[in-house]
Amino acid sequence: MQTSTEIGYNSKIEGDIVVTRVDAALNWCRKNSLWPMPMGLACCAIELMAAGASRFDISRFGAEVMRFSPRQSDVMIVSGTVTYKMALAVKRIYDQMAEPKWVIAMGACASTGGMYRSYSVLQGVDRILPVDVYVAGCPPRPEALLDALIKLQNKIAREPVIATLKKVA
Repeated sequence: MQTSTEIGYNSKIEGDIVVTRVDAALNWCRKNSLWPMPMGLACCAIELMAAGASRFDISRFGAEVMRFSPRQSDVMIVSGTVTYKMALAVKRIYDQMAEPKWVIAMGACASTGGMYRSYSVLQGVDRILPVDVYVAGCPPRPEALLDALIKLQNKIAREPVIATLKKVA
């Protein structure tokens, strides 16, 4: 007669029951269902659109539902040059997004102001928003955005959900 260790018994999975932590389950749902708010302000927005096309297929990562409503989005992708005139609108849209929310700064202009050292250009969107992932390049390739999305998913997978909910309550 074979024992449970000889037939490959796994104590974590027994029949139709999976044992996991609540944090892990909630973060798995969160990271695989990101709804981006595309904030396309300049030429980087073309690469953002290309990431959603069939060649690069952002839907493989659960982020194909581009929402143009901040109340239905949870990750803002700021792509392009942020001028001071647009900074207030970007901040207002970010503030309207529901928690939890994340930000990806796509391109040199969104990250550092790029080549524009002028009075009208914000020198990095991180001066008004908490940026989670930066994407380098001018303009960055769609693959770089997909890599940033994977990095954001890894960050989300490590977030403590239950401890955060206990603080709120």
